Amino acid sequence: MTEIKSVTKPRSPLESIDTAPVRPASTPGSLGTATDERSRSVRFLTVKGRSGPILPPFESVIGRDERVRILDTDLTPWRMICSLQMRGPTGSGAIGTGWFVGPRTVLTAGHCVFSDFFFGGWASTIDVIPGRNGFGPPAESEPFGRVTSTGFSTVDRWQSTEDPDFDIGCIHLDEPLGATVGWFPVGVRTAEQLEGFLVNVSGYPADRGDGAAQFHGHNRILRVGERRVFYEVDTFGGQSGAPVWIYENDDVTKPVAVGVHAYGTGGTPASLGITANSAPRITPELLALVTEWVAQDGGWPAA
Repeated sequence: MTEIKSVTKPRSPLESIDTAPVRPASTPGSLGTATDERSRSVRFLTVKGRSGPILPPFESVIGRDERVRILDTDLTPWRMICSLQMRGPTGSGAIGTGWFVGPRTVLTAGHCVFSDFFFGGWASTIDVIPGRNGFGPPAESEPFGRVTSTGFSTVDRWQSTEDPDFDIGCIHLDEPLGATVGWFPVGVRTAEQLEGFLVNVSGYPADRGDGAAQFHGHNRILRVGERRVFYEVDTFGGQSGAPVWIYENDDVTKPVAVGVHAYGTGGTPASLGITANSAPRITPELLALVTEWVAQDGGWPAA
C-alpha cells in the first residue's frame, strides 16, 4: 500500500489546527436543513445499480453529448454540488466543480486547488457557489449564496509530481454552509463491487452554461484500476472535481460518492483499449484523508 499524506496550503500559525487522522469505513452523509422537498430530476435522470453486459464499440456513448441540465439545483443532491471560481496569484482564473463532504469541507480535484499549469502552485482564492443555476439575479442563480476560501489541501503525491492517480483536493470553509445544503457520504468500494456499476456525474462545464449551469450525465463503469475508475459519462472542462456517485439500491436519498472526476478521454491509458473519462477512486487511504480534512474543519456533528 502506498502511504500518502495531506498537504495544506501554508497559513498563519494562529489558523493551524492540530488533528489526528481517523480511519473510518465510510463517512456520514447529510441531506441538509434547506428543505426536504424531493427532486424530480433525481427520479428521472439518475441511475441506480448495475448495467447490462458491456460490449464494443465502447465509443458509442462518448461520441454523443447526453448531459442534461439540472434546473432544481436548490434540491438535494444537486445543491451539495458547487460551481467553483478559482484565481491564482497573478489573477489568472479558472472554473471547476466541488461538492460538500462535511459542514465546512468541499472536495474537488487536486488541480483545482494546486496546479503549476493553472496557478503556478496554490490557488489564491476560490469562490464556492452551491447549487448555482445560471447567470440570473443572485437570489435566483445563487440560492445559497457564495463563500470565498483561501484554505486548501491536497495529497502530497499530487503536489510533488501531479500524479493523476492522486488528483484530489479540498477547500476549507469558515462557515458551515454544508449544514444547510447537506453533504455526500464518501465510501470505499472494491473493484469487484464497482465493475459494471452505473454512475452519476454532475458539475459545471465550460461548454454549456459557461460554468454557471449544472449538467448531469450517467452511464456505466468500464474499468476499475488500483486508483482510478473509468466510465462512459460525457463531461467537459469545468466539471473537474465533480462527484462520481452511485445508488446501491432504489433509495435515491442515499448516494455514495466513489470518485472525484478529473480527466477526459485524453487521461485514459491507451493500454486499456477503451474510450472513457476517469476519476481518482476513493481508496481507504484517501478516505482517511477526507476524514482528516473534515476534522480540520471541526468534524461532523454528533449523530
